Amino acid sequence: MLFINQDMLVVNKPSGLLSVPGRGPDKQDCVIHRMQALYPEALIVHRLDMATSGLLLLARGPQAQRRLSMAFEARQVHKRYEALVHGRMAPSPAQDWSEVRLPLLTDWPNRPRQKVDFAHGKPSLTRYRVLPGPTSRAAELGFTSPCSRLELEPVTGRTHQLRVHMMALGHPILGDALYGPAEDQAPRLYLHARTLALPSLGLSFECPPAF
Repeated sequence: MLFINQDMLVVNKPSGLLSVPGRGPDKQDCVIHRMQALYPEALIVHRLDMATSGLLLLARGPQAQRRLSMAFEARQVHKRYEALVHGRMAPSPAQDWSEVRLPLLTDWPNRPRQKVDFAHGKPSLTRYRVLPGPTSRAAELGFTSPCSRLELEPVTGRTHQLRVHMMALGHPILGDALYGPAEDQAPRLYLHARTLALPSLGLSFECPPAF
Protein backbone atom coordinates (compact mmCIF):
# COMPACT_ATOMS: atom_id res chain seq x y z
CA MET A 1 0.00 0.00 0.00
CA LEU A 2 1.42 3.36 -1.07
CA PHE A 3 -1.51 5.70 -0.40
CA ILE A 4 -4.98 5.67 1.11
CA ASN A 5 -7.70 8.29 1.63
CA GLN A 6 -11.48 8.26 1.76
CA ASP A 7 -11.79 7.78 -2.03
CA MET A 8 -8.91 5.64 -3.23
CA LEU A 9 -6.12 3.18 -2.63
CA VAL A 10 -2.83 3.19 -4.54
CA VAL A 11 -0.69 0.06 -4.58
CA ASN A 12 2.52 -1.13 -6.24
CA LYS A 13 1.46 -4.24 -8.17
CA PRO A 14 4.19 -6.84 -8.61
CA SER A 15 4.89 -8.40 -11.99
CA GLY A 16 3.10 -11.74 -12.35
CA LEU A 17 -0.01 -10.80 -10.34
CA LEU A 18 -3.36 -10.27 -12.05
CA SER A 19 -5.20 -6.98 -11.50
CA VAL A 20 -8.58 -8.79 -11.52
CA PRO A 21 -9.47 -12.50 -11.41
CA GLY A 22 -9.23 -14.58 -14.56
CA ARG A 23 -11.10 -17.70 -15.59
CA GLY A 24 -10.54 -20.79 -13.49
CA PRO A 25 -9.69 -21.44 -9.84
CA ASP A 26 -5.96 -21.00 -10.50
CA LYS A 27 -6.49 -17.37 -11.57
CA GLN A 28 -8.32 -16.01 -8.53
CA ASP A 29 -5.32 -14.53 -6.74
CA CYS A 30 -5.24 -10.89 -7.86
CA VAL A 31 -4.88 -7.33 -6.61
CA ILE A 32 -8.59 -6.66 -6.19
CA HIS A 33 -9.19 -9.82 -4.13
CA ARG A 34 -6.18 -9.12 -1.93
CA MET A 35 -7.29 -5.53 -1.33
CA GLN A 36 -10.92 -6.45 -0.71
CA ALA A 37 -9.76 -8.78 2.06
CA LEU A 38 -8.51 -5.62 3.82
CA TYR A 39 -10.92 -3.04 2.40
CA PRO A 40 -14.19 -4.73 1.32
CA GLU A 41 -15.36 -1.56 -0.43
CA ALA A 42 -12.38 -1.57 -2.84
CA LEU A 43 -13.31 -1.54 -6.55
CA ILE A 44 -11.18 -1.66 -9.69
CA VAL A 45 -10.78 1.52 -11.77
CA HIS A 46 -8.09 0.57 -14.30
CA ARG A 47 -5.83 -2.42 -14.91
CA LEU A 48 -2.24 -3.34 -15.58
CA ASP A 49 -1.23 -6.38 -17.60
CA MET A 50 -0.34 -9.35 -15.40
CA ALA A 51 3.31 -9.07 -16.46
CA THR A 52 3.52 -5.32 -15.81
CA SER A 53 4.45 -3.99 -12.38
CA GLY A 54 3.77 -0.62 -10.82
CA LEU A 55 1.16 1.86 -9.69
CA LEU A 56 -2.45 0.71 -9.64
CA LEU A 57 -5.34 2.84 -8.35
CA LEU A 58 -8.48 1.40 -6.75
CA ALA A 59 -11.63 3.21 -5.68
CA ARG A 60 -13.29 2.98 -2.29
CA GLY A 61 -16.98 2.51 -3.07
CA PRO A 62 -19.12 2.89 -6.22
CA GLN A 63 -19.35 6.69 -6.13
CA ALA A 64 -15.58 7.09 -6.01
CA GLN A 65 -15.28 4.44 -8.73
CA ARG A 66 -17.58 6.45 -11.03
CA ARG A 67 -15.66 9.69 -10.45
CA LEU A 68 -12.27 8.12 -10.98
CA SER A 69 -13.42 6.12 -14.03
CA MET A 70 -14.72 9.32 -15.60
CA ALA A 71 -11.36 10.97 -14.98
CA PHE A 72 -9.62 8.12 -16.81
CA GLU A 73 -12.07 8.30 -19.71
CA ALA A 74 -11.55 12.07 -19.99
CA ARG A 75 -7.75 11.53 -19.97
CA GLN A 76 -7.43 13.55 -16.79
CA VAL A 77 -5.16 10.89 -15.28
CA HIS A 78 -1.55 11.02 -16.47
CA LYS A 79 0.53 7.84 -16.51
CA ARG A 80 4.16 7.22 -17.31
CA TYR A 81 6.05 3.96 -17.50
CA GLU A 82 9.68 2.92 -17.48
CA ALA A 83 10.99 0.02 -19.53
CA LEU A 84 14.11 -1.79 -20.67
CA VAL A 85 14.02 -2.53 -24.41
CA HIS A 86 16.16 -4.59 -26.76
CA GLY A 87 18.81 -2.71 -28.72
CA ARG A 88 20.84 0.42 -28.28
CA MET A 89 18.93 3.68 -28.77
CA ALA A 90 20.64 7.06 -28.62
CA PRO A 91 19.50 9.23 -25.69
CA SER A 92 16.82 11.72 -26.67
CA PRO A 93 18.27 15.20 -27.37
CA ALA A 94 17.64 17.54 -24.45
CA GLN A 95 15.14 15.04 -23.05
CA ASP A 96 12.89 15.58 -26.08
CA TRP A 97 9.92 13.27 -26.60
CA SER A 98 9.29 11.23 -29.74
CA GLU A 99 5.95 9.77 -30.84
CA VAL A 100 4.60 6.50 -32.20
CA ARG A 101 1.27 6.82 -34.03
CA LEU A 102 0.23 3.35 -35.16
CA PRO A 103 -3.40 2.09 -35.14
CA LEU A 104 -3.96 -1.10 -33.16
CA LEU A 105 -6.43 -3.96 -33.47
CA THR A 106 -6.88 -7.31 -31.73
CA ASP A 107 -5.22 -10.15 -33.65
CA TRP A 108 -8.26 -12.41 -33.22
CA PRO A 109 -6.73 -15.73 -34.37
CA ASN A 110 -3.84 -15.13 -31.98
CA ARG A 111 -5.47 -13.25 -29.10
CA PRO A 112 -4.60 -11.82 -26.66
CA ARG A 113 -2.02 -10.50 -29.15
CA GLN A 114 -2.66 -7.11 -30.72
CA LYS A 115 -1.38 -5.91 -34.09
CA VAL A 116 -0.82 -2.79 -36.13
CA ASP A 117 -3.67 -2.47 -38.64
CA PHE A 118 -3.85 0.66 -40.80
CA ALA A 119 -7.21 -0.30 -42.32
CA HIS A 120 -9.24 -1.14 -39.22
CA GLY A 121 -7.10 -0.35 -36.16
CA LYS A 122 -8.01 2.22 -33.51
CA PRO A 123 -5.85 5.37 -33.41
CA SER A 124 -3.10 4.90 -30.84
CA LEU A 125 -0.43 7.33 -29.64
CA THR A 126 2.59 6.70 -27.44
CA ARG A 127 5.15 9.32 -26.44
CA TYR A 128 8.62 8.11 -25.47
CA ARG A 129 12.10 9.30 -24.69
CA VAL A 130 15.35 7.44 -24.26
CA LEU A 131 16.82 8.03 -20.83
CA PRO A 132 20.53 8.85 -20.64
CA GLY A 133 23.15 6.92 -18.72
CA PRO A 134 23.58 3.20 -18.04
CA THR A 135 20.74 0.72 -17.93
CA SER A 136 21.37 0.34 -14.22
CA ARG A 137 21.01 -3.29 -13.16
CA ALA A 138 20.70 -4.70 -16.71
CA ALA A 139 24.14 -6.37 -16.59
CA GLU A 140 23.48 -7.67 -13.07
CA LEU A 141 20.25 -9.19 -14.35
CA GLY A 142 22.20 -11.20 -16.91
CA PHE A 143 21.53 -9.21 -20.08
CA THR A 144 24.57 -9.44 -22.34
CA SER A 145 23.02 -7.91 -25.47
CA PRO A 146 22.57 -4.12 -25.80
CA CYS A 147 19.48 -2.63 -24.22
CA SER A 148 18.11 0.83 -23.54
CA ARG A 149 16.02 2.43 -20.81
CA LEU A 150 12.93 4.33 -21.92
CA GLU A 151 10.28 6.52 -20.35
CA LEU A 152 6.90 5.88 -21.98
CA GLU A 153 3.64 7.82 -21.91
CA PRO A 154 0.50 6.20 -23.37
CA VAL A 155 -1.66 9.09 -24.60
CA THR A 156 -4.31 6.58 -25.64
CA GLY A 157 -4.94 3.40 -23.65
CA ARG A 158 -5.17 0.49 -26.08
CA THR A 159 -4.54 -3.08 -24.96
CA HIS A 160 -0.79 -3.88 -25.02
CA GLN A 161 -0.21 -0.46 -26.61
CA LEU A 162 3.28 0.16 -25.23
CA ARG A 163 4.39 -3.39 -25.97
CA VAL A 164 3.18 -3.38 -29.60
CA HIS A 165 4.48 0.11 -30.33
CA MET A 166 7.94 -0.75 -29.01
CA MET A 167 7.96 -3.95 -31.08
CA ALA A 168 6.96 -1.93 -34.15
CA LEU A 169 9.97 0.35 -33.57
CA GLY A 170 12.22 -2.70 -33.59
CA HIS A 171 12.91 -2.44 -29.85
CA PRO A 172 10.58 -4.86 -28.02
CA ILE A 173 10.48 -4.69 -24.24
CA LEU A 174 12.77 -7.15 -22.49
CA GLY A 175 10.95 -10.23 -21.23
CA ASP A 176 7.92 -9.79 -23.50
CA ALA A 177 6.75 -13.34 -24.20
CA LEU A 178 4.13 -12.15 -26.71
CA TYR A 179 6.05 -9.58 -28.75
CA GLY A 180 9.73 -10.17 -28.04
CA PRO A 181 12.24 -12.45 -29.78
CA ALA A 182 12.00 -16.17 -29.08
CA GLU A 183 15.49 -16.25 -27.58
CA ASP A 184 14.56 -13.71 -24.89
CA GLN A 185 14.77 -15.63 -21.60
CA ALA A 186 14.27 -12.68 -19.22
CA PRO A 187 12.47 -13.72 -16.01
CA ARG A 188 9.82 -11.00 -16.29
CA LEU A 189 8.48 -8.21 -18.48
CA TYR A 190 10.63 -5.15 -17.81
CA LEU A 191 7.78 -2.66 -17.92
CA HIS A 192 6.81 -0.67 -14.82
CA ALA A 193 4.06 1.91 -14.22
CA ARG A 194 6.17 4.54 -12.51
CA THR A 195 4.07 7.72 -12.35
CA LEU A 196 0.35 8.25 -11.78
CA ALA A 197 -0.96 11.82 -11.51
CA LEU A 198 -4.43 13.25 -10.94
CA PRO A 199 -3.91 17.01 -11.39
CA SER A 200 -7.58 17.83 -10.71
CA LEU A 201 -7.16 16.36 -7.21
CA GLY A 202 -3.67 17.71 -6.65
CA LEU A 203 -2.29 14.17 -6.33
CA SER A 204 0.78 12.63 -7.93
CA PHE A 205 2.45 9.31 -7.14
CA GLU A 206 5.91 8.08 -8.04
CA CYS A 207 7.23 4.52 -7.69
CA PRO A 208 10.63 3.78 -9.29
CA PRO A 209 11.11 0.32 -10.80
CA ALA A 210 13.22 -2.34 -9.08
CA PHE A 211 15.24 -2.84 -12.30
